[in-house]
Amino acid sequence: MKLFSAHRAPSPRRVLMFMAEKAISGIEIVNVDLNSGEHRTADYRAKSPLSKVPALQLDDGRVLTETRAICTWLEGRWPEPNLMGVDADERAFIEMADRRVELYLMAGMANCIRHTHPGLAALEQPQFADFGRSQGEKVRETARWFDAWLQQHPWMAGDRFTIADITAFCAVEFARLMKFVPGEEGLHALQAWRDRVAERPSAKVV
Repeated sequence: MKLFSAHRAPSPRRVLMFMAEKAISGIEIVNVDLNSGEHRTADYRAKSPLSKVPALQLDDGRVLTETRAICTWLEGRWPEPNLMGVDADERAFIEMADRRVELYLMAGMANCIRHTHPGLAALEQPQFADFGRSQGEKVRETARWFDAWLQQHPWMAGDRFTIADITAFCAVEFARLMKFVPGEEGLHALQAWRDRVAERPSAKVV
């Protein structure tokens, strides 16, 4: 199997952290050079038609794209430690938490960065700076909600570390490119949570 990844990109990092938490080995990591446009080549598009990373090529040649789908497949193949729920109830609540992070935090951060950071101009043409800044403002509102949640719960989905924490950590780390540091904005619970996740060995994977 091969995982097509990209250095420091948040979505591939989610899969790499997920794999590290499960101590998965034996999957070849192939780094795709986004800056040179390698993800837009015909060869890569044959694997990932929308030119996105990550992509997981299975042993039978089929290719899975979309981070959540890849993690679902990995969870089925390597069920322990469980990161996505042990029964229908827990799976639903973990997915709710993960989707909240993905849709209302990570997506806004990505939009802000892709449309305002000059270093990403090659990846996002045209850039719409006003849109990016507005996304940054909305993200900060959402981050305050997550901070309030974490004042009452140790982890994003409740009482234990799950895929939702991986998604949120990768989002918050990526958000440094929009000069977002939770503690500097008074979001102390979110900062404390981030610091706890950063101590995990999987957080060192980029």
